[in-house]
Amino acid sequence: MNEEQEFKPYIPADRVLPELTPMSVILGIVLAVVFGGANAYLGLRVGMTVSASIPAAVLSMGIIRVILRRDSILENNIVQTIGSAGESVAAGAIFTLPALFMWAFEGGISTPSLAEIALITLIGGAIGVLFMIPLRSALIVQEHGRLPYPEGKACAEVLMAGEEGGSKAGTVFAGLGIAALYKFIADGLKVVPSEVSYEIKSYKGSGIGMDVLPALLGVGFICGARVSSYLLAGGVIGWFVIMPLIALFGADLTIFPASVPVSQLSPDGIWSNYIRYIGAGAVAAGGIMSLIKNLPLIVKTFREALSRYGSRDVRDNSRLGRDIPMNLTILGVGVLAIAMWLIPAVPVNLLGAIIIVVLGFFFATVSSRMVGIVGSSNNPVSGMAIATLLVTTMILKASGTIGTAGMAASIAIGSVICIIAAIAGDTSQDLKTGYIVGATPWKQQAGELIGVVVSAVTIGGVLYLLNAAWRYGSTELPAPQATLMKMVVEGVMNGNLPWVLVFSGVGIAIVVEILGIPVLPFAVGLYLPIYLSTPMMVGGLVRLYFERKKSDSEEEKKRKTNNGVLYCSGLIAGEGLVGILLAICAVIPFGAGSFADTFNLSEKMNLGQPGGLIFFAMLTATLVYYICRKDRKEKE
Repeated sequence: MNEEQEFKPYIPADRVLPELTPMSVILGIVLAVVFGGANAYLGLRVGMTVSASIPAAVLSMGIIRVILRRDSILENNIVQTIGSAGESVAAGAIFTLPALFMWAFEGGISTPSLAEIALITLIGGAIGVLFMIPLRSALIVQEHGRLPYPEGKACAEVLMAGEEGGSKAGTVFAGLGIAALYKFIADGLKVVPSEVSYEIKSYKGSGIGMDVLPALLGVGFICGARVSSYLLAGGVIGWFVIMPLIALFGADLTIFPASVPVSQLSPDGIWSNYIRYIGAGAVAAGGIMSLIKNLPLIVKTFREALSRYGSRDVRDNSRLGRDIPMNLTILGVGVLAIAMWLIPAVPVNLLGAIIIVVLGFFFATVSSRMVGIVGSSNNPVSGMAIATLLVTTMILKASGTIGTAGMAASIAIGSVICIIAAIAGDTSQDLKTGYIVGATPWKQQAGELIGVVVSAVTIGGVLYLLNAAWRYGSTELPAPQATLMKMVVEGVMNGNLPWVLVFSGVGIAIVVEILGIPVLPFAVGLYLPIYLSTPMMVGGLVRLYFERKKSDSEEEKKRKTNNGVLYCSGLIAGEGLVGILLAICAVIPFGAGSFADTFNLSEKMNLGQPGGLIFFAMLTATLVYYICRKDRKEKE
């Protein structure tokens, strides 16, 4: 009997609960707007966003269960499904669209209109959701047990713990509270740094460090030691092999794309100027190889979905197996593709629309598998966007669409595909949550589309306000990802992109595939700074220790692992909630600065990097404590 047959959802197919209700839709829309705006600001400041699924689920439980006295886990699930869509649309939009504002400031093009931004984000988000409908069976159902989808699983644990109450809920909310306090001390009060780094002077070009944050520790534990080790392996190759070699052979040379000699670059500078391109090439190659290997499964999935349409098979028509019909899915993608081509507000021609559909499906598949391994928070959407912009700009240049018009069209195409990848990853996590708790798939898919529409309408206003306040590319709003995308497009269009670095990454990915190592997690580790994979490895090692502990029985090992997953779910939720609140505080003006400046104590009291390591060690100790902790019933 396979794992799909063995698996039983929390709410069985024959039990019907309130799900897609007016209350869940309204609350989900509110959270989608809040999370979308806050994450847009956060991503434009630091280049990363916070996954909103678990925070939305926690807030939903607090409002629906505690305040409104309603009791439906499936209703809470719809709220988090709609709410998290805002974060994903924002993530895809902010990595690319600010480049259009920067070109407009330079005088190359006109500032994109609100209608243009809304249409680009709406089309990208809707196509991303539609592409995931036929892939649900292959990636969520058939791969259950093999693709962990850590945040989707964690979100399901949060929902089920809130439903069951007792010690499970206590473990989740203990993690939530501790992570919230920790995040506020680190990034709110700024008493300790959230990133600890050390440059190894005797080994020029190398460095080590970690982002000492609860979510990364939690994701590492949920993913396990094996996946965490692949991520760290990619980081080690980048930071302890390639970067020192660049520092050694580059010496006093100024090598493009850097504008200063290599000897003057810090490890972070070497990484941002060179390793990111190598990592982007590796991620693109890994994605292509992943797609090739999964083509038979994808073709089979489409064939089965088409053959099942109209079938009277009871199993296919059960509540748990009912997706949005395949004919509506194909029609929706076709209508959106034609709309891109015909609507003047979207600067995409027929060739661009075809590129979006082809590459969009490819990256939706890759994104879904990738977040199944490393989680949405570490989904390298920008890496996939870079690969897209490389291909798109080359095609447009070869077809005669050049200059600022060609660059603007390339960014528009890249924006749609970037949003497709972001929303496909988010939809995958949400569908995984729904699969575990027993949600109705078509209602979740409808919820995702509602969240996309609301976010598309509001994200343009957020981008305009932020640009008017600080201007993209400024010190206050550096927009690091969009600046990189702008540089890539200009580099290809002007013929000065560092292709050697990109193809070096492709070569590394091929070697890793030959060695039998999973390429995508390794490539992601190469692309992301080592500061992210190091704390994840700590979480993975903690789980490995308890899984290999010989003195414990199999039942005891399972109990401790479940405790750890519950606690780490709380860690992810706590950091996510406070991250959103801190972003909102940073947007609110107060005096000469922002409201967040009123509780910033970094100038009065700062424990420095040793303090950050001590705090992270204490956080890890709390994880060990809650893993081993027994409630009263278990003690008896």
